[in-house]
Amino acid sequence: MKSYILVSEKMWHDELFSSLEQSIPGNWIRIKTREEFDLVILERINPEKIFIPHWSYIIPKSIFEKFECIVFHMTDLPFGRGGSPLQNLIDLGFEQTKISALRVTSELDAGPIYCKNNLSLLGTAEEIFIRSTRIVGEMIHEMIDENLEPKEQEGEAYVFKRRKPEDGDISKLTNLNKVYDYIRMLDADSYPPAFLETESFRFEFSRASIKANEIILADVRIIKK
Repeated sequence: MKSYILVSEKMWHDELFSSLEQSIPGNWIRIKTREEFDLVILERINPEKIFIPHWSYIIPKSIFEKFECIVFHMTDLPFGRGGSPLQNLIDLGFEQTKISALRVTSELDAGPIYCKNNLSLLGTAEEIFIRSTRIVGEMIHEMIDENLEPKEQEGEAYVFKRRKPEDGDISKLTNLNKVYDYIRMLDADSYPPAFLETESFRFEFSRASIKANEIILADVRIIKK
């Protein structure tokens, strides 16, 4: 029996793993921590493929050279290689993107592509990640069922710079829609939220909605500095 591994520490992939385990024959294994994503452990499992829908750490060369590691990047590659794709896309005004399934290589987000699928960028970051889960599941089915071979990327690469927590500062923004985008694009578990600061307080924002009369309603967490 073939073994497959799903690597993600995010809770919104719990349902994805259960669905794959039930719908695709094989020995399915979930890895959630860096300690588990270890060459010795992987050699013992000897997986057919390793699917990585969300991972915040560097994948060791010793792993991706020995096993077929497939990541899911939230841009139409080669456009948008690099860090923070969701936030960079929304900041640039995109409402739609593609999820690209690609093989991990030594060059970041430059590996050959198995398949792509459309993804809406409406809603909060967490809503987008949850929406992407169904799409990733469909892509995994396609890759296994049709035994897809990846093809080299074509076109000129455009590389995103990874955003830092301080980039969520909304105090200098002058456009209300941009403020709304900043709040929603950082509104997900474990992401640093959009914020502004005064001399004494830090205000962190979530659950934003924008009204037709140009008003934003949002939850705010106020922290004394």
